[in-house]
Amino acid sequence: MLIAAAIFAVVAAAVAFYFFMLESLHWADPETAEVFQLPRSNAAASAQLAYNLGFYNLFLAVGAVLGVVLLVAGNAVAGLTLMTFATACMLLASVVLVLSDRRLGRLSLVQGGPAALSLVLSLLGT
Repeated sequence: MLIAAAIFAVVAAAVAFYFFMLESLHWADPETAEVFQLPRSNAAASAQLAYNLGFYNLFLAVGAVLGVVLLVAGNAVAGLTLMTFATACMLLASVVLVLSDRRLGRLSLVQGGPAALSLVLSLLGT
């Protein structure tokens, strides 16, 4: 189960990296506004906050991948701890997203689904 948990953690990290790209590098793009269902007129006003939020996603992605690397390298305690923490944060962020705006349920599922699977499999595998 830990191998499957690690695979889903890497998928969750890829999704978090995608959000980093959207929020920190492509916030003003029309496609990004569509993803987040925001009026394009809000992009400039919220760009600094989105930029910062994107880096949170990047750091969580790095944490999840580093946890997987540590797990594969034989440091199970550190690897599982880091992987579990990162995926739990990703899952909780997806819950906050959908609670803040029900229209973002699909986006929340994309953000939190792989993290939830990784977290559940990690907890079942230990």
